Amino acid sequence: MDIDEAGAGWAHRAAGRPAGWADRVEGAVIGSAVGDALGAPFEFELPGVYARRFPDGVGSMCGGGGWEPGEATDDTQMAVLVADSLLACGGLEPADIFRRFTRWAASDPKDIGLQTEAVLTSGDPWDRAAARHFEGNGHAAGNGSLMRATTAAVHFAGAGRSATMDAARRIAALTHGDRAAWEGTAVYHELIRVALGGIDPLTAVLDALAAVHPEHRARWAVVLAPDWHPDDATEFNGAVWPCLGSALWALRTTDSFEGALAAAIDLGGDTDTVAAVTGGLAGARYGVGAIPARWTRALHVPVPGCGGRVLRAGELAVVARELAGAVA
Repeated sequence: MDIDEAGAGWAHRAAGRPAGWADRVEGAVIGSAVGDALGAPFEFELPGVYARRFPDGVGSMCGGGGWEPGEATDDTQMAVLVADSLLACGGLEPADIFRRFTRWAASDPKDIGLQTEAVLTSGDPWDRAAARHFEGNGHAAGNGSLMRATTAAVHFAGAGRSATMDAARRIAALTHGDRAAWEGTAVYHELIRVALGGIDPLTAVLDALAAVHPEHRARWAVVLAPDWHPDDATEFNGAVWPCLGSALWALRTTDSFEGALAAAIDLGGDTDTVAAVTGGLAGARYGVGAIPARWTRALHVPVPGCGGRVLRAGELAVVARELAGAVA
């Protein structure tokens, strides 16, 4: 299907949606990918890294750390694989997503999280691999299920709060056995859903928290509170709690897509994932038109294990449209 054909179908399905909905759908998917690529060169650097690199505040896709300018990482690669499965299967088929993940993991991607790699290369079946890893390791609350969640969040947004949060948990559980990761991913899904409807996602945090599993609600309430600051984190932001908390902090303390990403990356640490999560939320909030063209022009997403496939911003826009149109 070419872009023009996809656009014609999209216009029909978008009828009756809230004003600006189409822009926000594209903004979420492209915004997450942009954040990933923009943040990748600064991974594991100290706070202030973005401001030091761009003292005038005008950041560019600079590349570095093994990444080409504008090259997205495993965060977006896995998000694309989730999207591929949802569209090919006409809905959520966890076994199919897991098969795509394992094929990707076996294709020597440039980067892959340690926990995700351990699960995907274990040889265990899709419905037991993450649980067995957690049983043996005891630590599985990394942000790896959060980083790839934007495409699924867009797909399930039209199905309502309960359905989107349940889907988030089921997809997260494919690689993360700790329910903390499931619940954080579920909150992210819900905040994207609200933002796509034209509502400030920060106003929906309390409602999302009310739907979090009771055993995890209190801890999530701390990092999602309006007065929480990334300096209050008790874990590295590669963990799911400070990652999502930092993304909301970046959204709360800025007033533009560009400002939110600058704030997120300037925190240092796991900059690609914090910026990917921030970019998804900010893109859903401000729309694709708020994303600087100097960033989208350079954006490209290689997908290992898929025959040399590389997606650029235009192709991600088509993916976003199809995902959003697939749920009434």
